[in-house]
Amino acid sequence: MASIRRYRDGWRAEVARQGTRVSKVFPTKTEAKDWAAQQEYAIMNGAKLAAAMKLSEVIDRYLREVSPAHRGHRWEAMRLASFARDRIGSLSLGKITQSDISDWRERRLRDVSPGTVRREMVLLSAVFTTARKEWGLIQSSPMADVAKPSEPPPRDRLPTTEEMERLALVFGDDLSTRTGRVWQAFLFALETGMRAGEICGLTWERIDLSRRVCRLPMTKNGTAREVPLSSSAVAILERIPRMTPAFGLSTRQMDAIWRKARGRAGVDGLHFHDARHAAITRLARKLDVLSLARMVGHRDLGSLMVYYNESAADLAKRLD
Repeated sequence: MASIRRYRDGWRAEVARQGTRVSKVFPTKTEAKDWAAQQEYAIMNGAKLAAAMKLSEVIDRYLREVSPAHRGHRWEAMRLASFARDRIGSLSLGKITQSDISDWRERRLRDVSPGTVRREMVLLSAVFTTARKEWGLIQSSPMADVAKPSEPPPRDRLPTTEEMERLALVFGDDLSTRTGRVWQAFLFALETGMRAGEICGLTWERIDLSRRVCRLPMTKNGTAREVPLSSSAVAILERIPRMTPAFGLSTRQMDAIWRKARGRAGVDGLHFHDARHAAITRLARKLDVLSLARMVGHRDLGSLMVYYNESAADLAKRLD
């Protein structure tokens, strides 16, 4: 049955039917009642609605109602559009089976890495979960018993001294150009462990050179953090021209310039994000594990091991 009751400055509608329980807050009682009636109908007639809806239609609703609130909305929109275009998108929601998901997974693995497929399966699972829990369209998710590809091993690629010299020559030192500033951004990442998106979004009002700190109001894990700056990081910020944002780059520009220059330098397979690996490996020699986790924004200490790439030979030197 539906329950409508006062909740702070609005009205909370709660619906519990056939083992499905959903609730939502609205500014008016009328809106709450209308939504509750729609939810009751959807739950009671979920099988019929699901049989009539294609997965592509459910994806479209997810894109409109759920995805815009996510920080990764742009990535989700591209992936969800791909799901909708695939032949699995033309199947009726209520008739999709584990075999259909497995077939999609195997076809997708021919084109992209296992890690990409894992991330896409997590997103697709979120669509089915929302269709089940929030919209009452299905009783169970076909994703439940489908195995994800094995987690790929973490990258352990670090730039060599020779590669750094070749890259420096190709990028050049003209900081009036985007190419020159991409190289400075890479050096800045090596000093701070900051991600490419964090560096591209950095603005001068968030930089305090006197305290040697920059503030990131929103990071990948959804929280703000302050990043301490080494003297070398401060020197980089003092070198680059004053622009908005600080490095005058978008993530798309940075990625395109990095790939082009890397190819010209003959450096194979080095990603901009590998600077984060190199930074964490170097900083681990200076900071204790809690301080390091705080600096680079890791809540889970185990995540540091993904980025920590010091070799056994380097560790041996530290034993003496």
